[in-house]
Amino acid sequence: MNDQHEMDEPDVFDGPPRVTNADMPEPPHPVNWNLLTAHELEQEWLALNRWVDWLRRTYGLTVAVVPPFWHHHPEMIWELSALHLHWLGAYDPEQNASAPLGWHRDFADARERLRYWVTACGTRGDRDRPTRQAAWPGEDPAPTIQDFTFTDRDTEFVEFVIAQVRKRQEAEDEFYANLADDEAP
Repeated sequence: MNDQHEMDEPDVFDGPPRVTNADMPEPPHPVNWNLLTAHELEQEWLALNRWVDWLRRTYGLTVAVVPPFWHHHPEMIWELSALHLHWLGAYDPEQNASAPLGWHRDFADARERLRYWVTACGTRGDRDRPTRQAAWPGEDPAPTIQDFTFTDRDTEFVEFVIAQVRKRQEAEDEFYANLADDEAP
């Protein structure tokens, strides 16, 4: 092994990214991704991405459990977000000493669900595609699914988050503009 590779390897004693009181002004609570403001959305994306990266490295998770493009699949976002919040609660200093065992038990169940989501959506280590949607009777047929190849996961993630935050900010701006229009004489 070269020195560069050894430096890139996570140390099991490093732990997850440090969470400070500045990061968490209140106890963790469920995240409803549909209701976050643009600012909250950005913060949640960044925190979840850091934690998922720590999780996959610490537990040696394969792309069959946590693929690089998990953030494109709502089913994985919700699952990983819930797992993250459960982890925060289990390792809270005010929690009882057996809480981490409960988290690990639930983590085993979550890994099975994540494997199912990865298989169902068809994402892989080097490419991704939208999760297939089945059209119900009377609906238009689902669009054709195409694979997309990405060469730099981190750059793609940043671009994805920027686009998501921009879209959410535009929706907020439109909402507030409509409120102002309704209040005008």
